[in-house]
Parts: sequence; C-alpha cells; structure tokens
Amino acid sequence: MKKGFLGIGVIIAIIVVLGLMLMSSYNGFVNEEENVDQAYAQIENQLQRRLDLIPNLVNTVKGYASHEKEVIQSISDARARLAGARSPEEEATANAELSSALSRLLVVVENYPNLKADTQFTQLMDELAGTENRISIARQDYNDRVSVYNKKVKRFPGALVAGITGFDEKVYFKADPRSQEAPNVDFGGQG
Repeated sequence: MKKGFLGIGVIIAIIVVLGLMLMSSYNGFVNEEENVDQAYAQIENQLQRRLDLIPNLVNTVKGYASHEKEVIQSISDARARLAGARSPEEEATANAELSSALSRLLVVVENYPNLKADTQFTQLMDELAGTENRISIARQDYNDRVSVYNKKVKRFPGALVAGITGFDEKVYFKADPRSQEAPNVDFGGQG
C-alpha cells in the first residue's frame, strides 16, 4: 500500500514540476512579447514625432517654393499613409515612401538658397534629422527585442511551450527594398 502512495506522490511531484516549468516558460514569453511591443511603441512614438514636424516643414517650404506642389503633395500623401498604417509591414513601407519624399524635398531646397538660410527651416531640419536618428535607434532596439523573442520561440523547450500557448514569431522592421538603391540627385546640371 505504501508503494502505491509513493508512486502517486512521485507522479504528482512530476506534474507539479512540469507545471511550474510550463508556467515559468509562459511568463518568460509574456515578458519578451511585452518587450517587443514596448520597443515597437517607441518606433511609433518617433514616427509620430516626425509626422508632427513635417507639416511645419512643408509650410515653411511652401512659402519659398510654391510651384513645387508635386513634392509637397507626395510628402502629404506619404505622411497620411504612415499615419494610417496598421501593421509593422505597412508602417515600414509608408516610412520608406515618406523618407523618399523628404529626400526629393531636400533636392528642391537646394534650389532656394534663401530657404536654406531661414532659421525656422534650419531648426525644423535639425529636429527632423534628430528624429530620424531616434527612429533608427528605435528600429534597432525593436529588431534586437524581436531577435531575443524569436530565438526563445524557436529554441527547445520554448518551441513546445510557444506552440501550445500560441506565441508566434514576430516580424522584423525591415527597410524598404528600394532603400538599397542610391538616390538620384540632380541639381539641374549645375556643376
């Protein structure tokens, strides 16, 4: 009779230990997923900062370059797409479009020396450059967090726990494929 109770006790102990291990692993996934979400929120925070700066920049440029409507419209359109993005993939694509539109704006600015000397424009460009750096750092932090999380999801025994509890791999914030190409800057043949 004692051997029966001992066997049941061992089985219960094994179940308790496995349960604690499962709970610990699950909590680790929750923590890592929150870290990923927090890092992504920082990207969104910096993208929002950039979105808030752009109207001021565009309005400043409008006063000097009223006939450059196409560039200004492309910035406004890209800004709206970024504001309406619903996933990391959509946000990355919209972010690349906005960066491209801003690059075209910088080419336009080269044609207006008075604009480059305008203190409000200079201050806005400095803030925008600082924001771009913050976005870059936030994307790197996010991708680092995704890497830690994804490794945990893929490794044993985490892969078992992740499969059972529904934790899936996260998507890295990737650059738009067009960012691999050097921009074409033409200053109207000035040499």
